[in-house]
Amino acid sequence: MIDLRPVAHPIGKIIVTLGVSMLSPMLVDWWHGDPHWVVFLQCAALTTVAGTLVSVATWGDYKSLSIQQAFLLTSGLWAVLPVFGALPFMLGQPDASFTDAYFEAMSGVTTTGTTAFPELDGLPRGTHLWRAILHWIGGLGIVVVAMVFLPIMKVGGMQFFRSEGFDTLGKIMPRAGEIAAEMTRIYIMLTGFCTITYLLLGMNGFDAIVQAFGTVSTGGFSNYDASFGAFLGPLEWAASFFMILASIPFIRLVQGMRGDFTPIWRDLQIRAYLRWILSACAIIVAYRVIFLRHQGNIVDITRETVFNTISTFSGTGFFSTDVMTWGHLPIAILIICGLIGGCTGSTACSVKVFRYLVLFQAVRAQLRRMHSPHRVYALRYEGRPLDQDVIDSVMAFFTLFMLTFGLLIVGLSLTGLHPRTALTGAWTAIANIGPVWGPEITANGSVAEFPEAAKWLMTLGMYLGRLELVSVLVLLLPRFWRG
Repeated sequence: MIDLRPVAHPIGKIIVTLGVSMLSPMLVDWWHGDPHWVVFLQCAALTTVAGTLVSVATWGDYKSLSIQQAFLLTSGLWAVLPVFGALPFMLGQPDASFTDAYFEAMSGVTTTGTTAFPELDGLPRGTHLWRAILHWIGGLGIVVVAMVFLPIMKVGGMQFFRSEGFDTLGKIMPRAGEIAAEMTRIYIMLTGFCTITYLLLGMNGFDAIVQAFGTVSTGGFSNYDASFGAFLGPLEWAASFFMILASIPFIRLVQGMRGDFTPIWRDLQIRAYLRWILSACAIIVAYRVIFLRHQGNIVDITRETVFNTISTFSGTGFFSTDVMTWGHLPIAILIICGLIGGCTGSTACSVKVFRYLVLFQAVRAQLRRMHSPHRVYALRYEGRPLDQDVIDSVMAFFTLFMLTFGLLIVGLSLTGLHPRTALTGAWTAIANIGPVWGPEITANGSVAEFPEAAKWLMTLGMYLGRLELVSVLVLLLPRFWRG
């Protein structure tokens, strides 16, 4: 029987932290004379008490976690946090149903950025800040999980990074505190730099904080129906820069902050990521300039293209214009970008660049074996040999990702959605990207008009995608509970 106390105890502590963080939007609403602040006070009290009870009831000195407990902790945390994160949306504005509130909170903590609210402009400032905080907490959480737990659980080839900066095997809990502290410092610094940059470029303080939280977490929740379309010009370039920083390995940012920039320039993921971004932007700009001249001058076209392409590639989900007017080829490229995603060890989402690099190597080696079947082809990454279990894990993850993507498309289609909506809804959910395109989408990109079944399917997709599928699906195996 698996001991659940080491799992429930940290979850209780994090719930307490979530409850305390509700005081920030409470103070914002109170400062602006909005009676909505009472809702956040009530939710903060309820959440903090619940988390404290769980934490006290499971008190103990837990110095290590088994593999089963690590799986349960990561899966349980991302399922429970949206329950409490949804409370302000249900008890206060926008007075959402549990389905919409849980969808919104799950979209927040998974840094997806898809909204179920039909109108954003009229919501209280506290609600906007709470949506941003959910993003920010979720982004930090996934970085820590990627550094601590996924390598130990051997999810999708992440075991390759077990010695990349931190060795956590056999001593998860003590090292988790050190890793979390290091990641939190760089995360706060990056958020601070982003906020200051937005302020210097003309945003007001509140807008700068909300957009910075959405940028650094690669989440994309905005406090405007127009998303980043409310901030054009230099702000798009600044956001593009910080979205790239947030979607490269955070361990590289830590090394950079310590004055060692060499690992950043030598990282294969980062080089491939920047190269693919540049290629996608160049193709889309060329297409729009040649075939869609009526869409503006080349400077505006380039700025729009770079911003929206990086937003999709990193899984941030901000948008500054209606990309559906760009034509079929640019949309196809954006969908491919979303299915690639950012780098491992970052707040970015989807399959990740590292897995594609391993996948390409494996396919190339297989093609060479067909030509020379007796020759041995050793796969290497950054000079280090790739063990067969890493290659197998990457292959299994990629297959499972695409299979789940296909099943989501079918499921959403069966709820009555238009085929294009079902495709992009599944795409944005499983890859945690943000935008959905189709006739059922409202003016602000909301899925408010979706059937409840479709919203729950997307919620499940966001959950599975953020936790990299295997972390959750392994719980369905009877063998897991006997181990």
